[in-house]
Amino acid sequence: MTQSNNNFATGFLLGSICGGIVGGILGTTLISRRSEIADSEESLNGMAPNRALKNMSVDLRTDEQIEAARRRLEAKIAQLNETIDDVRDQLGSMNSAPSESESSS
Repeated sequence: MTQSNNNFATGFLLGSICGGIVGGILGTTLISRRSEIADSEESLNGMAPNRALKNMSVDLRTDEQIEAARRRLEAKIAQLNETIDDVRDQLGSMNSAPSESESSS
């Protein structure tokens, strides 16, 4: 019993250390890649002289995109609700109509 507890504790400790190392390396790599991508995008966009103005225009563009996506989503939801109502009506009429076996008996 003591041997299995010792093996579990050793395995848990070793897994935690290895997981921490792998997570640290992965996080560092992803952060450095993210900053490289951001730097390359800024160089491609020509770096606006007024960074606050540039960020504001990005925010406005993002707000407009969010609003457009919201409108499209509302239209799709309305279309889906209409389809659900149609199917519900069809199923209701099928359940209320007598079947052939009931009418012939």
